[in-house]
Amino acid sequence: MYKVARASEYLVITGGWIKDMKLTRKSWVLPGQTCTRIDLSPVNYTFEVQAMSAEKLPFILPAVFTIGPRADDRDSLLKYAKLMSNHDTTSNHVNELVQGVIEGETRVLAASMTMEEIFRGTKQFKQEVFDKVQLELNQFGLLIYNANVKQLVDVAGHEYFSYLGQKVQMEAANQAKIDVAEARMKGEVGAKQRDGQTKQNAAKIDAETKIVSTQRHGEGKKQEIKVDTEVKVYQNQQEAVAAEASAHLAKKKAGWAKEAEVAQVESRKAVAIREAELQREVERMNALTTTEKLKADFLTKANVDYETKAQEANSDFYKKQKLAEAYLYQKQKEAEAVKAAAEAEFYGRKQKVDGDLYAKRKEAEGLMAMAEAQGTYIRSLLGAFGGNYAAMRDYLMINGGVFQEIAKTNAEAVRGLQPRLSIWTNGGDGSSGGSDAMKEVAGMYKMLPPLMKTVHEQTGMLPPSWMGKLPQSDQHSVAPAS
Repeated sequence: MYKVARASEYLVITGGWIKDMKLTRKSWVLPGQTCTRIDLSPVNYTFEVQAMSAEKLPFILPAVFTIGPRADDRDSLLKYAKLMSNHDTTSNHVNELVQGVIEGETRVLAASMTMEEIFRGTKQFKQEVFDKVQLELNQFGLLIYNANVKQLVDVAGHEYFSYLGQKVQMEAANQAKIDVAEARMKGEVGAKQRDGQTKQNAAKIDAETKIVSTQRHGEGKKQEIKVDTEVKVYQNQQEAVAAEASAHLAKKKAGWAKEAEVAQVESRKAVAIREAELQREVERMNALTTTEKLKADFLTKANVDYETKAQEANSDFYKKQKLAEAYLYQKQKEAEAVKAAAEAEFYGRKQKVDGDLYAKRKEAEGLMAMAEAQGTYIRSLLGAFGGNYAAMRDYLMINGGVFQEIAKTNAEAVRGLQPRLSIWTNGGDGSSGGSDAMKEVAGMYKMLPPLMKTVHEQTGMLPPSWMGKLPQSDQHSVAPAS
């Protein structure tokens, strides 16, 4: 069928007669081919990344990223099409992928900067995060269209920004109070200065006016005295009046001067007192400011020390745990080696014992087989002799060479002695008739009685019953050999 993509879409066609994949806006979809639509519209991803600065101070970085495929690059579109082949734009897969890239790069970058650098250089920090995240998203064909990093937020239990804001507020409030106190001091001092100057100028003008008036009055009196030089008494009276007026004027001038000086001294003292009061207020505010600053510094330092000690304690605990695990693993391996050696030795001993047991068993089986064979042989012989045990025993002794061994042993025993010897012949010289074989048989039978007699004389043993018996005179004539 013939398919057409929307304005913000692309068609991805795979299957027959296509080597890899085909990106197009409109195309025929043939049998054996699969068509998938991919949306090129950017999507907003909102995250709250938890990171930690170089001083190990945790914070939350709220950020909003507008991310979409790079529509002007065909290779990037192919990468994005492969990524979105089985997922939607807002699926958890893409969301987790983008979030993982942003959180990873943000944490790495934040760990290399101090909190002050992050807080003051927000624009630079945002740009570095933007560049590093974009570098990772290039392999998926994604482009960051817009990135907005919001204000940094404290992590619960770590109120760094709150304390910092309180510090700035206290500093601003303290500075405002100092400015108000200085303005009030300047206003009051200026008012006092203007009041004192007004009073001083008024007193000066009054004094000068009276002096001028007195001078003019004296001049008139002088003119009158000059005119009326004739009246001496009047002249003297006028002079006395003039002298009195002069004295009175001098007293007034002295009083005015004294009042002016007192007013100046009071004004200076009042200014000094006000300055001391304002200075005391300034010192108190400075002491409060220093106290708050020290509190903030010590609290921050205490938090940092606590985190450092906690990290060091965790590191020591982790090292000790790893050492204990390594020691336990070594002991386990040694125990396994000892167990394996013991099992090998046990197996060797077991094999040896099994071999010995097998050999003994086979030997016993051989002996049993031999005993069974000998039993069968004895039973057969006993059957052949008609159940005569004595005959069978004598046969076994003759067949086993017992008599020959006895003779040899006796010969060895009587060597060097002078035993009694018996010599016999078969009683013929071979002149009688008969065959040679019969002569041999006859000679052997003739030889048996002397042989049995000799054996009886030497050993005291009597021949078996089936071989015959010696004469009674022969049996008692010779005592048994000792």
